[in-house]
Amino acid sequence: MSLISVFLGFFVANILGYGGGPSSIPLMYQEVVTHYHWLTNIDFSNMLALGNALPGPISTKIAAYVGYNVSGIFGAIIAVIATIAPSSIALILLLKILQKHRQSSVVKGMTLLVQPVIAIMMLVLTWQMGRDSIHSLGPIQAIVIAAISFLAMIKLKIHPAIVIIIAFIYGGLVVPHLHI
Repeated sequence: MSLISVFLGFFVANILGYGGGPSSIPLMYQEVVTHYHWLTNIDFSNMLALGNALPGPISTKIAAYVGYNVSGIFGAIIAVIATIAPSSIALILLLKILQKHRQSSVVKGMTLLVQPVIAIMMLVLTWQMGRDSIHSLGPIQAIVIAAISFLAMIKLKIHPAIVIIIAFIYGGLVVPHLHI
């Protein structure tokens, strides 16, 4: 039964995840944390941070990690298949349709209207992860770390993976010695 749940959880998240990995992350969060309770908020945040520091698509890394935790190697394989299959099948079918109707105002409207929905989904996920950070680290430290990370990536153009690695080092070397 757990293999079926793993397949369904990732298939649903990825079939509805318009826009690729980043847009399916909130849907995966919903399935992994809220629906099936395979991970906690903190575990999901940690896995997401580490996954972003590694090369490759984030959605398949999330699927492999969670699938393995739930049902071992077969769970990882099933989760990755459930993650890849919807987009692969949809890509092939939709590209054929869109090639025929690419100038249609309906097609243009559909793609433009879904973008604000994805933005809100990402904001909700950011809010949930930020709330957990504030609870774990305290508001001042969480805000300072967020501000430094923002400036490092936006102003200094430091790659997000490097910022994540620096955060891991800071979290491993400094945070344990703070009395939070």
